[in-house]
Amino acid sequence: MSGARIADGDGTANVTTGVPLLDHLLTELARAGRFDLALEIEPDDPEAEVDAAGTALGRAVAPRLPPGTIGEATVPAAEALAMVVVERSEVPLVASNADLTGAGGLGTDLAARFLGRLADEAGLTIHVRLIEGEDSGHALAAIFKALGVALSRASAPAH
Repeated sequence: MSGARIADGDGTANVTTGVPLLDHLLTELARAGRFDLALEIEPDDPEAEVDAAGTALGRAVAPRLPPGTIGEATVPAAEALAMVVVERSEVPLVASNADLTGAGGLGTDLAARFLGRLADEAGLTIHVRLIEGEDSGHALAAIFKALGVALSRASAPAH
């Protein structure tokens, strides 16, 4: 059975998607966002596993984000620097300047595919700006770490 659970915590992640790169990126997302993440996906082809992971995380994230909440983060990973802004919205979409087609050995843009499913399922508008990044692995890490921090900030109670 596929599914995900998110809890306040210290960034502990137990992730099994069937796509090792995505497992690593989601672990980085949880660590950077300082929330605990358990996510398991039924084995399938890699593109279906990426879709299922985005859907599962979206279902877990949605209840934590009241309508209209916004979170943002700018995060580095080696030479890469990414900014991600999320908003709980009635118009789920992803706007990105990052083209990482083929990164991680997939024939598609893993990040775009995952983010699209996450946005649709959680009702998020997600803006991704890759500010710097020559190495596609570092660029992906920066994007997912920034996403984790942005989601964490969006779910934090207002003070």
